[in-house]
Amino acid sequence: MQSVSQTGYKIIAVDDDEGIVDSLSVFLKRSGYELTGVTNPLEAIERVRNEHFDLMLLDFIMDPIHGDQVVEEIRKFNKELYILLLTGHKDLAPPLETIKRLDIQGYCEKSDKFDQLLLLIESGIKAINQMNIIKRINDELKEASQKLEQAYMESIETLRYTVEAKDPYTRGHSDRVSEYSVLIGKYLGLSEEDLHTLKVGGLFHDVGKIGIPDAILLKPGKLTNDEYSEIKNHPAIGVHILSNAKIFVEIIPIVKHHHERYDGFGYPSNLKGEDIPYFARIAAVADTFDAMTSRRTYRDSLGLDIVKDEINKNKGIQFDPQIADIFLNILENHYDEIQTIQDKYKG
Repeated sequence: MQSVSQTGYKIIAVDDDEGIVDSLSVFLKRSGYELTGVTNPLEAIERVRNEHFDLMLLDFIMDPIHGDQVVEEIRKFNKELYILLLTGHKDLAPPLETIKRLDIQGYCEKSDKFDQLLLLIESGIKAINQMNIIKRINDELKEASQKLEQAYMESIETLRYTVEAKDPYTRGHSDRVSEYSVLIGKYLGLSEEDLHTLKVGGLFHDVGKIGIPDAILLKPGKLTNDEYSEIKNHPAIGVHILSNAKIFVEIIPIVKHHHERYDGFGYPSNLKGEDIPYFARIAAVADTFDAMTSRRTYRDSLGLDIVKDEINKNKGIQFDPQIADIFLNILENHYDEIQTIQDKYKG
């Protein structure tokens, strides 16, 4: 029978002496508990692997393996099980450092009287109860935080769509920059976590343009110096919009620095070379490529040969040379992946 205590907690006892297991069962039943008794320590490991138990009573000296070896195996897949180690004599207990390393919560000597053991079990149940309460509270806080972050994400998405809806010529721009950035990241061998940062950073890199007047943002002709200065404020506006949510912490460098130049003549911080955040250097190549290959009111999209020539000429000037070379390789040998992205966001 699967063990369940009077309070709903599940207990397992492991001892290769069947008489000890039977005695524990009788004593704990009188105290309001029932437990699963196992005499084979290897079986006990599998029972814990496949069933839920809150507390384990574990003999130390057993065949074919000792109690510390049982715990060693269990801790590989279960860090939460509360374990009380039973020893025939205190001199036979494992070293204190072993007890600490394996996160054994307590141990006591075997005795004909189980009063001390009962106290340890009751203390263990109280500790488990507190841990469960804390876990439940943390789960509730995490769920509430996730809901808050999701609501914030949706709000920022709305701003992003509002920016792109203003200008039909830039519709889909952020989506393409996001996917180009991820594509570059893959060929750079970046981790899945880094690729996710590039994806989100690309999506929101221009969100600050919501704060740029439409008369400037949608102007068909050349911008005046003052108007260009106004446009250059959009990274700072974007950072201000995103800085209140921890979910956007990793993408702030992309939003703020995707217009920096490798030669130090970009904006807003005139960062140079490797002082420019790495992901921002990737996004800069993706952003410029999409700008060159998108139609504008004042020009048509540029041809692929012109685009490759421009990227090549600006290696070490506007772009990180390594990232530029990786992207040129993609354009030269894997252009079908670029076309797939472009086809996905046509119109």
